[in-house]
Amino acid sequence: MIKFFRQSYAIQYVVIALMAVALWIPAFMSGTTAVGLDEPVIPLFNLVSGLLAFSPFVRLLFAFFLLVVETLVFNAMLVRNQIVGKVSTMGAFVFVLLMSLTVTQTDFYPFALSTIFILLAISNLFDVYPLPNPELGLLKTGVFVALASMCYFPAIFLVLWVFIALPMAKKGTLRLQLIPIFGFLFVYIVYFFGVFLFGDFHQMAANYRDYFTSIKFSVSGFNLKTISLLVLLFVPSILLFVGGGNAGFEKTVEVRAKISMTVVLLVFALLLLFVGGNVLMNGLIFIVLSIFVSYAFSYMGNTGWANLFLVVFLALVFANHYYFKLL
Repeated sequence: MIKFFRQSYAIQYVVIALMAVALWIPAFMSGTTAVGLDEPVIPLFNLVSGLLAFSPFVRLLFAFFLLVVETLVFNAMLVRNQIVGKVSTMGAFVFVLLMSLTVTQTDFYPFALSTIFILLAISNLFDVYPLPNPELGLLKTGVFVALASMCYFPAIFLVLWVFIALPMAKKGTLRLQLIPIFGFLFVYIVYFFGVFLFGDFHQMAANYRDYFTSIKFSVSGFNLKTISLLVLLFVPSILLFVGGGNAGFEKTVEVRAKISMTVVLLVFALLLLFVGGNVLMNGLIFIVLSIFVSYAFSYMGNTGWANLFLVVFLALVFANHYYFKLL
């Protein structure tokens, strides 16, 4: 199965599309969707959610369409950055599986909308490594992080990730590190100015003040089921990445740097699990693990045990979607 997705032909995309549809059918059959957290500090998500509020089915269809677009962006990003093979659908397969892992994730919620902007931010940051003049890419990275935070506000912490990761991309001068911060602030300045002219600026300021004074890390989103799922996913993923992801493949300095940047991103992904709310809806961890697993599956030598684990894992995922519905 793993070797099958190391290739890129029409049949691989058909299989991935069928898997995505199969994972989302229970959500469409239920006929209801959850909007997610009702927070005033996510104006872009609130805008899109409001436009789709007339029909739960359309809202869910939009969420599925988002997944399709994000899958293509994710796979293209991995191929372009040599994290998977030059002709591979491995990234698309792993991304669809991990981003639709549970019934909770097959829905329209803040992180689902922010994912496209987070992927574009990661992609732009990866792309600046070989560029002699990376200013535009860094500016776009900051803009995409800002847009992501307007859908899922904890994504604001990715500004700090960008600042830390830039030296790994050999772009660690203070001038270059300030560019994505400027891009981030530009989006918010435009938003604040628009609210000042046409909205209730004092209420908006109070909303942001209240959010920052009340935000705290907690374990309220964890329970035995979510902890078990994260352990089942996280431990094998890291073991595959560390132990089987480089057999027969000599990583270039550029690939090593991008993997190191992703390792730092993992730290932020783990921290975001504790920002409150449903852990499964704080989905940065699934993006990071998708990168690690895709890399490991693409370059490992002996795929026997990995194939067995993947088959069992797929069976458990589909059983949860269609029978148990525990998460």
